[in-house]
Formats: sequence, structure tokens, C-alpha cells
Amino acid sequence: MTVSAVLSLLNLASVGVFGIVLSAAFCDLEWTRQRKGILAVSTVLMLALQAVVSLHWGTGLARYLYPVITHLPLFLLLAVLTGKWLWPLVAVLTAYLCCQLRRWAALLVIALFPAGGTVLQDAMELLVTLPLLAALVRWCAPSVRSLSHSPLSLQLQFGIIPLLSYAFDYFTRIYTDLLSSGNQAAVEFMPFVCSLAYLFFVLQTNRQQMLRSQLEQTQNSLNLQVAQAVREIDALRESQRKASTYRHDLRHHLQYISSCIENGRTDTAQDYIRSVCREIEASKVTVYCENEAANLILSAFAARAAGCGVDFRVRSALPQTLPLPESDLCVLLSNALENALHACQRQNAAGLPAFIETSAYEQDGRFFLQLANACSTPVLFEDGVPVTREPGHGLGVRSICAIVEKYGGIYSFTQKQEQFILRISI
Repeated sequence: MTVSAVLSLLNLASVGVFGIVLSAAFCDLEWTRQRKGILAVSTVLMLALQAVVSLHWGTGLARYLYPVITHLPLFLLLAVLTGKWLWPLVAVLTAYLCCQLRRWAALLVIALFPAGGTVLQDAMELLVTLPLLAALVRWCAPSVRSLSHSPLSLQLQFGIIPLLSYAFDYFTRIYTDLLSSGNQAAVEFMPFVCSLAYLFFVLQTNRQQMLRSQLEQTQNSLNLQVAQAVREIDALRESQRKASTYRHDLRHHLQYISSCIENGRTDTAQDYIRSVCREIEASKVTVYCENEAANLILSAFAARAAGCGVDFRVRSALPQTLPLPESDLCVLLSNALENALHACQRQNAAGLPAFIETSAYEQDGRFFLQLANACSTPVLFEDGVPVTREPGHGLGVRSICAIVEKYGGIYSFTQKQEQFILRISI
């Protein structure tokens, strides 16, 4: 056997080990001793099969049958070990694509020393195999493995380029001589694929940038709403404290009023009585449940609803401690009640009944909220979430969804029988 044949055979074996190890490294598996043993035995069997085919029928036939004697068994092995079918296929195709790095390293040396021919190319591919494999396993494999947990659509996108490269290589270089013969379609195919891939990358990047911008706007809006909710809660608490002070100092108020009456200043006494009544009424808080923040918000919206002629009904059994912070509870309740109140104001303007029914409770460590309001106007939904085309609107719904998703909760928006119903579980 000539030196060229030996190098060709060794190169075939080295690229086999390179592809098998790299494919396995791309799969997110806990490599136990048993799995390592299975992979090692399978590698030996595949290399033995390659050797048998190469020695009896030549390395040319071995390369021709490589998808059947190596790639297919490797894919089936990884599919069995991982319990998946798509990602092992992507891993094998990606590892095959990485084999091009070996070839290009060797071609670079050939370009510098053209007299070496195929012997030098095989030798250089052998030399770079282990260092390149170690570098890819160390720095690239973890990032590739992380994609195995991505949605199937993203895995398919990631596997398109390796698949096209694999098909192109075999159909234009190994199974035919289209590429070496200068076939125009074969020569232009990969630049065409690169152009499509680049355009797709630009579109995807722009889409991701727009989504990121929307998320940042929602987050900024949410932060502002949280800050506003905290300020409103503080203002309501201060108002309640003043009302308590008025009640505590009732004797002093009565003394002042009595003094005004005794001195014939009845108008001053009446004005003072009215001012005290207004401040006490404005700060009146109805106790719906044990949670102070919920009582303050519900009382504030009950007063606004009464001023708009909206029937406001509440059933609440919230304890003081809930599975979400007070600030997020305020944003949830405020946005939900604000949207319901706006809908009821439109109902009133159309001469239709208007009501808001709120039910909130805590059970088994979870927070539940259901809010129903009159809504005769059809609501537009996208992916189960109400949307509006009016500029400056819709932030409340996005804030509700963002908070619920933040805690891994569930939300639903429905409209039926001229009612709009929001349900939340956190």
C-alpha cells in the first residue's frame, strides 16, 4: 500500500472521529460512563465498516457510501440517546459543515506549497484534526448545545445552512463532478445561499430589534406605572391618616363650630363643616378584605365609578400577604379597573347599562382575580389578547400581561354576552 493510500485511509478515519465526537458534543447529554461506552463502541464499529469498504473497494466508494455507513448510524445512535429526532440530525449536519474547516486549513497550505499535492493535503488535514476538534468542543459546542432547547422552528432555521451545504457537497463534488467541471448553477449555488442567509439574518435581526424595543417600552411604562401606583397608595394612606386625625380631633372641630355659632358666624361654621365632610368623604376607605393596598385601590375606583354612575360590586378575600409585591398588585388592579371603567364610560355614553364586578381571593398560595365589566362593543383580539388601534392605548393590557408572565402566572381575556372578562392566576 502506497503512502498516499495510507494517508487517505488515515484521513478518512480521522474525519470520522472528528465528526462523531463533534456531533456528540453538540447534543445536550449527560455523558455517563455507559453512554461514553456506547459511543466508543459505536465509533469503533463505524470506523471498522469504513476500513472494510475502503480496503476492499477503495476510499472512493467509502466516501460515496459515507452517508449510509457513518452519518445515518450516527444520527440513529444520537436520536436513541437523546430521545429526540430533529436536533441529532442538526448536530450531525453541523459537524459535517465544521469538517470544511479541516479542508480549508489544508488548502491554505497547498496554496503556499502547490507541489505537495494530495499527499500534503491529507497530511495537513490529519495534523489539524485534533487541535481543531479540541477548540470546537471547548468554545463552540456549549453555544450550539444551548440551541437544542430552543423551539423546533428555531432548530429548523439553524439546520437549514448545514443541510444545504451537506446536499451541495455530495451532489456536486462526490456523486457528480458538477462543481469541478464548472457548472454555472453549481458554482453560483453557495453564493446564492449566502445571499439568502444574509437577507434572512437582516430581517430576523430587525424583527428582534423591534421586539426588543417594544419590550423596553413596555418595561419603561411598567416602571412608571409601578412608581405611580406607589405614589397613589402613599397619597391614599395619607388621606386616610388625615381622616383618622379628623375623627380623633372631633372634639376640637365641634368646639370651633360651636364658637362660630355663638359668635353669629353661621356661614363660617357651615363652610367649615362642609370642608371637613369633603375631606372625610374623599378619604373614606371601604374595607373589602384584609389587604390594605387592595382596599385603598378598590375604594378609590369605587368612588370614581359612583361618580360616573357605574354599578361597582366587589367580592374580595385577600389576606395581607400575597404571592406578589404590593406595587405589582397595585399595577394589576389599577390597570384592570381603569380599562373596565373606560369601557363603562363608553357604555354610559351610548345609554347602555354599565357595571364592574370584581372578585379577588387567595387560595393555596395563589392569587386569583376575575374582573367583569359591561362591554357591548366587539373587542379585537390577537393571540387571545385584546388590542386597540388607538394611539397611546393598550399599555394597560401589556402591563397586566407582563406582570403575570413575570411570576409565571396565567391570564385570559374573553368577551361574551356583552361582558368583557379578565381572569388572572398567579
